[in-house]
Amino acid sequence: MDAIVRQAIAKWPRVPACFGWLGLDARGRWYLRDAATQAKGSFRVSKGDWLRHVKLLAFIGRNYLADERGRWFFQNGPQQVFVELEATPWVWRISADGEIRSHTDQPATAEQILLDEQGRVYIATAIGLGIVHSLDVPTVAALLEQGRLAAPEDVVAQTLPARFGYVVSPAYDPVQR
Repeated sequence: MDAIVRQAIAKWPRVPACFGWLGLDARGRWYLRDAATQAKGSFRVSKGDWLRHVKLLAFIGRNYLADERGRWFFQNGPQQVFVELEATPWVWRISADGEIRSHTDQPATAEQILLDEQGRVYIATAIGLGIVHSLDVPTVAALLEQGRLAAPEDVVAQTLPARFGYVVSPAYDPVQR
């Protein structure tokens, strides 16, 4: 977390959290979801505006965290902006040599490979579960064929949030900040 963010939290400790305004798709793209976008439906139905500003994306990435309930958020100064997830909290990019990096550019090591009923590939790591970016699925297939990754376990996508402890669509909870 950025030092300036920690300072803002100390200065304004009781800023209400924000829900529904930020989304992360299955390709690691962030979306801003204004009130009109939210009124059209869930993140899967109505994504919003794709954020492309490089410095803003880096700031979000450095301040992307999860709370004790598995709700992922961007710590924007003193305010937690909870994230609507299209798939998982992480989106993995995989290089030909097997290096795994998140959509926020964090390195990770595969602990488990999962394959769902629609052919989507997931990797469980020490920092959490992520979906493999669709462009990198052929790379994962090559690494599997080379024996450089463990054989995938078949899973039902709907079971992943409970199994790996994350919330796809955090809801406002007046009891918690």
